[in-house]
Amino acid sequence: MKIIIIGGIAAGMSAAAKAQRLLKEGNKSSVTVYEMGEIISFGACGLPYFVGDFFSEPSTMIARTIEQAQESGISVFTQHQVLSVDASQRTLQVKNLQTGEVFQKQYDRLMIATGANAIRPPFENISLKNIFKLTKMQDGLELKAAAMSAQLKDVTVIGGGFIGIEVVEAMKKLGKHVRLIQRSERVFSGLFDARITEMMHEELLKHGVELILNESVLKFGGEESVKTVVTDKGSYETDLIVIATGFKPNTAFLNDSGIEMLPNGAVIVNHKGETNIENIYAAGDCATVPHIVKKQNVYLPLATGANKLGRVVGENMAGGNALYPGSLGSACVKVMELEAAMTGLLEEDAIALGLEYKSVFIKDKNQTDYYPNQHDLYIKLIYDAKDKTILGGQTLGKNGAALRINVIAMAIAAKMSTDDLGMMDFCYAPPFSKSWDALNVAGNVAK
Repeated sequence: MKIIIIGGIAAGMSAAAKAQRLLKEGNKSSVTVYEMGEIISFGACGLPYFVGDFFSEPSTMIARTIEQAQESGISVFTQHQVLSVDASQRTLQVKNLQTGEVFQKQYDRLMIATGANAIRPPFENISLKNIFKLTKMQDGLELKAAAMSAQLKDVTVIGGGFIGIEVVEAMKKLGKHVRLIQRSERVFSGLFDARITEMMHEELLKHGVELILNESVLKFGGEESVKTVVTDKGSYETDLIVIATGFKPNTAFLNDSGIEMLPNGAVIVNHKGETNIENIYAAGDCATVPHIVKKQNVYLPLATGANKLGRVVGENMAGGNALYPGSLGSACVKVMELEAAMTGLLEEDAIALGLEYKSVFIKDKNQTDYYPNQHDLYIKLIYDAKDKTILGGQTLGKNGAALRINVIAMAIAAKMSTDDLGMMDFCYAPPFSKSWDALNVAGNVAK
């Protein structure tokens, strides 16, 4: 049996490793990975922190080398691009990017794990020097090399999502004046509720970030290197720009394959990671995931889901029958000195789904007042109006705020109610919480 995986970063290598472990020795099965880039098992989530010089060795972002994968029995071919998939013949057209050679390859089971590309908006003069994106290792190396120059003093970040906010922190750490331009009225629009993002805005402003909301970038000015960014409302001088306006699944090569995709190009899969075509699977930033609460296939380009669904696909390609339980979209981010996290539904999600819901928002403390470094802790819960089953949650604060979202995620998966949360037996010690944890308080306040 010939297993071929297109893409060797997170989902692809998780699948390859799992499949290779399960395949019996001597059964003449093979696991082959074609990766378009030069490295595999790369953790792109570390890029903003590498750029900000939180650490200096880029290789620490690589979880597994090509040599390690090959030693385990996986055949890895980097700088190889799959051009097309013929599902009826179970063949691929593959191009060796080093030699230009194009060849055909037969498969028995195929996995699409090609990830996503940074969206490149149609801004005028986008090809000027010192305009960067941040998705691949090379992006990080080039951006850091430029940002470490003392001559570059003013940085503009376009996009107020996860990468944009993390780049803001990185550039502030390097001593830059940082400007953040967001097209909508708030950062993390569609990811956090408004009350949480308002406090994020306050935190960014407190740290000297020039926050520009409700403005759309039109073009860049300059001769060779960028000198200005022009929006629909103004013009700003800048030395360097980072574009962080989102991702698009890297699936254009599948347009004639018959594989079903969302309008944005994300491959639609079920709980086994299967597509609509037999023996073709997908996972990672190029694919959907089943949402536990929404009961829909959604696009959530997160490393956690990519690795977990990739592992499921690997088991199934090796003959198993594993199921991925689904995703809650759990995510966290550091906004300067604050931690923020979310899981499950937002209020706007509950409204769109036509659910009868209630919400509660509390302000409490992360620990006892007599132990140093007590801080405010904010928790929001979304829950069913009838039986009080928890549907979603958000947290914001300092020490311990982000990781508390894991409790809410577990509560949603276990179909627990706010009453259950209110009486849950959490650990207690003065450095970590109060005897009634803030999560208990949130559950007990919910009516």
